[in-house]
Formats: sequence, C-alpha cells, structure tokens
Amino acid sequence: MKLKPSLRYGLIAVALIFAVFLLVRPSRHVKEPDLAGAFYPADEQALADMVKDFIASAETATVDGKLIALIAPHAGFQFSGRVAAYAYRHLKERNIDTVILIGPSHDAAVNGAAIYASGSMKTPLGNIRINEQIARSLVDEKAHVISDPSAFKNEHSLEVQLPFLQGVLKDFTIVPILIGQPTRDCFDSLTRGLTEVLGKNQNVILIASTDLSHYHSYEKAKKLDSGIADAVTRMSLEDLERQLHSGECEMCGGYPVLFTMSVARRLGATNGVVYKYGNSGDILSNKSRVVGYAAMGLYRTQLTTEERQELLALAKRSIESQVRLGKTRNYRLRNARLAANGATFVTINRNGDLRGCIGNIDPVMPMYESVIKNAVAACSRDAHFKPMKRAELKDMQVEVSVLSPLEPLQNVRDIKIGTHGIYLIKGPNSGILLPQVAEDLKWDVPAFLEHVSIEAGLPKDAWNSAQLYSFTVDVIK
Repeated sequence: MKLKPSLRYGLIAVALIFAVFLLVRPSRHVKEPDLAGAFYPADEQALADMVKDFIASAETATVDGKLIALIAPHAGFQFSGRVAAYAYRHLKERNIDTVILIGPSHDAAVNGAAIYASGSMKTPLGNIRINEQIARSLVDEKAHVISDPSAFKNEHSLEVQLPFLQGVLKDFTIVPILIGQPTRDCFDSLTRGLTEVLGKNQNVILIASTDLSHYHSYEKAKKLDSGIADAVTRMSLEDLERQLHSGECEMCGGYPVLFTMSVARRLGATNGVVYKYGNSGDILSNKSRVVGYAAMGLYRTQLTTEERQELLALAKRSIESQVRLGKTRNYRLRNARLAANGATFVTINRNGDLRGCIGNIDPVMPMYESVIKNAVAACSRDAHFKPMKRAELKDMQVEVSVLSPLEPLQNVRDIKIGTHGIYLIKGPNSGILLPQVAEDLKWDVPAFLEHVSIEAGLPKDAWNSAQLYSFTVDVIK
C-alpha cells in the first residue's frame, strides 16, 4: 500500500521530532554505588548517622579569606572519615550549588582525564545529579579530556566523597573527573576550563581527592606528609611537583591536587590551610605500615595591616643592608601568609623620580623571599641605573607591589588605567609595566600599550601582534 505524499512526509516529520527528543532529553542513567558496604555503610540510616557524627565531631576554626577549593582523603570511612569531615565541615551553610570532584583513577587506564558527563550518581542517601552543562563544556577530546562513564566503575576516590556532600549540602549537582596520565594539552585544557567555570560562578567549588604517603612507619609517614602540607600551605605547585617526582613525598592523587592548585592559583588563591592531618596508625594498633590523610583548604586572603608593614620594612632593611654592607641578612619569617608563594615588585624612588624597580611575575618563591630578592636587585642590579650609594638612602621612598595572577587580555578596551598592569610577550622578548606607572605619567591606553612594547625592546606598535596579559597590584608604601 502506497502512502499519500502528505501522510508520508508527516510520518517522517514525526520520526524526526522523536529522534531529536531522544537526543536532547536529559539522560536518566544512574550510576549505582560500587563500594557501599565496603568503604562505607550500605544502610541508609547507618551511613547518615556516621556522616553526621563525623561532621559534628570535626572542630572548625574560622579561616580568613575566600575558600576556593578543598582537598580531602578517600580511604574507607573507618580510616579517613574523621579527617575528611574536617574539610566538609567548611562547606556547611555555604551557598554551594555545584561541586566539581577531581580524583585519581586507581584501576581504569585513563590517558588524560575522564568525565562522568550525564545522568546521576547514587549512594544509599539518594541520587546526585550530574551538572551536564558544565561537564560537557569541559570535554576536549583533542586534549584527551573525554566523556567516559566506564572509567568510574569500582573507582573509590570520588564515590567516598559523595555521602559527605549529601551530609552538608542540600540541593546541588556534581561534575566527577578522574585523572590518569595527563598530557600537557590535557593539563592546559582542563585547568583553563575549570578556571573559567569557577571564575564565572561563585557557587561552584572544586574538591581534590587524595591520600598521602602509603605503607611507611608512623613517624616516617608524618615526615613525608609534612612536605606536602608545607607546599600546599605555600601554594607552591613547583615545590609539590618537585617533591612528587623526586619521591620526597607521596600522593596517589598527586595530579588531581596539582590541577586543583593550578586552578586555585589562577583564581587568586594565596595560601592553603591544613584543617586536620592523621594516618591509619591513629586508628589501628599496627603503626609499621600506615597511610596518610589530610583535610586542607585553598584560600584567597588579603594581607593584614601588620603583614603589609612587615613586607615594607623587610624591603627597606634589605636595601640598606645591601647598600651599606654589600650583602643581605638571612631572614626567615614564621608568618604563614608571608611564607606562602607570591609575586612582587619592589620600587625605589628618590624625590619623586624612579631609582630602581625589579620584580617577578610568577609566584615561585615565598612572598617575603620575593621581596628581599627584588629589593636587593632594585638597588643594585636594575640595568637602567647604577648601584645605589649610601648617601641616597636618606631620601629614598620604597614601595612593594604584590601582583595578582596574570590574566590573558582578550580586548585592550578592558584595560583600566591605574587598575591594570600589562605584561607583553612576543617571541623571546617580554616587558611589564605596573598600573601605577601609567597612572603617574597620565598615559591613556594607547600610550600604555606603546610603552610596554618599548619596554620589551620592540617597536611601539608590537602590542598588536603580541600576547598580552593584565594583572592588578596591592601597593604597599
């Protein structure tokens, strides 16, 4: 039987509409828990009571600054649950609607990163929806950041975090990410994507899952893990990566923590805080083979008035010591905020005229060390000036500029004179100008761009074809 053309086309249209509906409708797939009854209780009430008890017993002290990310352990609840609760206690009563979880793949061979991009994940406490929009925005197959739900089968590093989230948050979604062996493209793509997501939404938080040293004696574990705590509190990716590669410390979630610290630093994180440390030897009688656990937070913290004054005094003392004695005293500050890595510039003026200015743009050393090194360089090694003489010390003015993270400049129209500094890179050449320079000299944006090009040793119009970054500064003077 032949159908009339109008009826045939009508049926085709209906089929097409149905096919489109299948493609765009939300996924109903639910990942069942793999570890209930093993890593944590399978009974709903028992699990709820355990999580509630852990959270209630976790002491919480007020931490200054904005919380950007958390780091939590992932062993069985009987071993690391009480430590993990210290991290999750800091989420209570916060307006968090999306949690991005990033952990190591223990079993599946993941070449890069795998994202669970649709459906939901289930625990005995209920289902948690995947934030499919954010998850899919992070997928970059060319950079080996793929959607692969199969990688999450029997993986405990993220599943054990879910009951804690259900215990402290009400209505939220998740984005689960597993890291295997990430390539450079993977690292760049995922950190860039995560930075964009967290930068746009203040109600999103990033949580890295990791345990620390494995199967050492109790005392050796504490020593190994102290290196991790030090690197995280100083927000030193470089030091943590070095320790991991050299074997000075151990983390099964080393890559997830490096991803998390990189994203947090791009978002302005200045320091980390260790809420709680422990190891399995605190639970078991056998202390010869323990596993380390830590709950930590990454924060963006403003300098206090006292800390600002200390940095400025340190710069002045370093300059005076260098000019008078030809050397600088060794300083070691105990202040955790000033010992955290920072990028600074030290500027010396005399009678309103520039006398020296040197700095570093990346936070690769403790902030107080950065100030010392740059103060010494500004008075003795600035290529634009001869080394300072003793007679110049009496009327010098010193200022310290603490730099924010560099941000790629998408449009020069976004530059605000007096607010933004500019960093320019073109080939082997680079140049930087602080925001106060343009303000003091009353430049407009075109003049600012021309002078940063000249500062880089390039023609004044080189900025048109160069990489441009902007930053802000906290000026102490």
